[in-house]
Parts: sequence; C-alpha cells; structure tokens
Amino acid sequence: MDLNRQFYIDGAWVTPANTTPMMLINPATERPIQNVMLGTATTVDQAVIAAREAFPSFAEMPLFERKCLLERVIELYKLRFDDIGASICEQMGAPLTFAKRFQAGAGLSHFKEVLRLLVSLSLEDNLGSTRIIREPIGVIGMIVPWNWPMNQITCKVAPALATGCTMILKPSEYAPGPAIILAEILEEAGVPKGVFNMIQGTGPNVGAAMAAHPNIDMISFTGSTRGGIAVAQAAAPSIKRVGQELGGKSPNILLDDVDLEDSIMRGVALCFRNSGQSCNSPSRMLVPIERMEEALNIAKLAADQTLTGDPRDDATILGPVVSAAQWNSIQAYIKSGLDEGATLVTGGLGRPAGLEKGFYVRPTVFGHVTPQMRIAREEIFGPVLSVMAFESEDQAVEIANDTSFGLAAYVESADLGRAQAIARRIRAGMIHLNGAVADPSAPFGGYRQSGNGREWGKAGLYEFTEIKAVMGFNAN
Repeated sequence: MDLNRQFYIDGAWVTPANTTPMMLINPATERPIQNVMLGTATTVDQAVIAAREAFPSFAEMPLFERKCLLERVIELYKLRFDDIGASICEQMGAPLTFAKRFQAGAGLSHFKEVLRLLVSLSLEDNLGSTRIIREPIGVIGMIVPWNWPMNQITCKVAPALATGCTMILKPSEYAPGPAIILAEILEEAGVPKGVFNMIQGTGPNVGAAMAAHPNIDMISFTGSTRGGIAVAQAAAPSIKRVGQELGGKSPNILLDDVDLEDSIMRGVALCFRNSGQSCNSPSRMLVPIERMEEALNIAKLAADQTLTGDPRDDATILGPVVSAAQWNSIQAYIKSGLDEGATLVTGGLGRPAGLEKGFYVRPTVFGHVTPQMRIAREEIFGPVLSVMAFESEDQAVEIANDTSFGLAAYVESADLGRAQAIARRIRAGMIHLNGAVADPSAPFGGYRQSGNGREWGKAGLYEFTEIKAVMGFNAN
C-alpha cells in the first residue's frame, strides 16, 4: 500500500497535514505491514467541501451516463480481483481463496445488481395529478468495518453513484487496502472529481467528525451496535438521516424432521465462515432436546474437520481473526461459557495446536447452552457456536426471538410449509430457509439493535434518495 495514496479528496491523491501514523499488523504473522495515516476533523472538512461542491452537477447527470459509468467500473473491477483478494487476505486474515471468490466477488455483485436496476429504474411516478420524485439525498458519509470490507463498501458506493449522491468514505483502519484499490478503480473509470472521496481514520476521531458534520446529509454506518449508537447520538443535533447495519445473534432452528448430519455440518461451516466475523452468522443452533447429544457429536466432528492456519494456504478454511483485541475479546467469551456451565464440546481457550503466532482461535462448540448465558446473548464475532435445546416449535421461536438483535435467522425442515410458518413468526430482517443463500437483490438489514436501514438491491438504492411530492404537476 502506497503511503501517498491513502487519502483521495476532490479527484486527487493527497496526504493531509497533521495526520498521525498507525502501524498495520498482519493478523496471521503479527508482523508489521506498514503505517496507515490517520486523518482528523480537518480532513473531514476538506472532503465534505469537495463532495458538497460536486453534488449539484452530479445529481443532474442523466441515468444513462451513470449507467455507462457503472459499466466502466465493473470492467475495471474485474481486472483487480487478485489485488483485492490479496489485500483482504493480508490485512484482515481471510483465506486467500475465500477473499478472492467471496469477499472480492461480493463487491462485484453489488455493482452488477445496481447496474441491472438502472436499466429499468424509474425515479418518478404519477399519483393522480401529483408527481412523486425520488432525488439524491446529497452528501453521504460512509463508515465501514473490516470484516467484509469490499462488500460493505460497494453496497454503499454503487447505489450512491447510481442515484447521484456524492460521498466521503471512511474505511476501517484495520483494512484500508480494498478502499484504496476501489478509489483507483473509480478514478480510472472517470468518476468526476469530488463525487467520491476517501479518508483514513479511526471512529472516535474521523467517524465522529463525519457523524456530527452539518454539511453531510446522511451517514451510512456498518459496524457494532455500540458504534451505531455513538454515530446516531453524534448525528442527532443536525437531524441527518442515519442508516445502520449493526450486529446480530442469529438463530439456526433445526426441526425434528431434518437430516441432522447434513444440517449441522452446513450450520457449523456457516457459523465459522470468515472466522465467525460476520454479523449474520448463525451462532445459535437450536436442536430438538431429544437429539442434543447426537447433534453435539456431529458438531464436534464438523468443527474438528475445520482446518485453521495460514490464510495463503489453499487448504485453509479458517484464518486468524483481525487483531489482538478481537482475539482477546473472543477468549473472554469462551471463558464466560466455561464459567457459566456450558458444555465445552470442542475447541476452547488459546490458539490451535501448532500455531504459536497469529490471532488464531480454536473452532469452538458449546453444548447445553441456556438463553441466559453471555455466549447466547452477546455477539462474539468469532468461530464459537452455541448449541441450544428446544422442546416444541413454539419454544424454538421463543428462544429465537429472545434477543436484543434481529438481523437474520435460519430455519431447516423437510416440510417447507413448516419452515415458512416459522419464518413469519421470527422477528428478524432476513430469514434463510433450508440453506438458501443471501440474495444480492433482496434487502439486507435487521430489527431492533441490528439496525434501522436496508442495503442491497432496490431497497438499498432507495435509502440514498429523498421523496418529493409535486402537487398539480399533471394538472390539465
């Protein structure tokens, strides 16, 4: 990563004055990678001025021209797949094959989906004599985390470009590389200066300054629930819109008619995916009480077969978690599970055997977990699965809904009708039936402390618009 290409403001690569360095650490080796320069509130001001000046002309760009712009972005993005995957692997520890196929691939899927929508998108509709118009909301502040960096960046940037918004992006200081690569792509694609701006920094400094800035019209935030609360509080005095995609503690309900081995093997793999660092991870597995011991035996087998190691090795399934702080947090949760009486089925404290360096976590399964335990209630953000028992469908739904979150849920049954009925009863924004994967055209978001906005597809595109009603527009 080039130290002179960390800030992109008003169509130019700059190094603002008074920035301070932070050493970026490779989580697999614990070795320094290089310094990341951290901006200040003054940096935010510079980016906001550029975005504000660029907004009027970009908002008036015809949809056809925005479509052509997105087509160029997509073609250039495809040429940088290897660079994106390598950057994600080095900076946040995702296995290289996973980083290329899924992490980089997710970013491309959002650009493609928005382009597909633009082909037939109408931002104006008639309601009798009234014209309903969707207009770009203005200058967007985007704050994203490190766990799915390109996915979380592009599901904001793509619809912002499509609707005519200008933007300031603050990537995570732990994984700035994908944002820098995207800035290079957008520059080469011909995005007008000031439309896309990128600044490095921490949440308490740059993120807080963005949230409070009076000339930013909306904050689109992805991160922890705690971070989302801080952003909303900082944004409140300026009455700006705040879109939040926050944490989760998603249940995975396995009804009594499933192929238990198949469902558990898939459920464990999905929980451990990305080293458990996914907000929609199915970290609570609910099984019929009479099949608990059978379920734990299968879960142990699945976890023990999960190869943890060097993310550059093609055989690796789990790389490290992102940082020492994250590793220590996960260890504290594992200890709390032990202290509160959960059954440790496999895994546990410390690093996996043979891995003396790197922020590696042992793939861990707890059994006989009760709803009151911390590991059942709080988002761990690591490869830790809690297996819980239920005696009836009603109790399964009750346990699933017994959470302050509501992002996702997973339901498995040989009878699709049973699964559909349970899906309607679960208070969560996204329900996956019988292994159905995420749909990039469907709204992504949750209930309660999982957030209050929606991303992906048409719903995500409309998040960046204001609605104007013009009465008498169609009067004779």
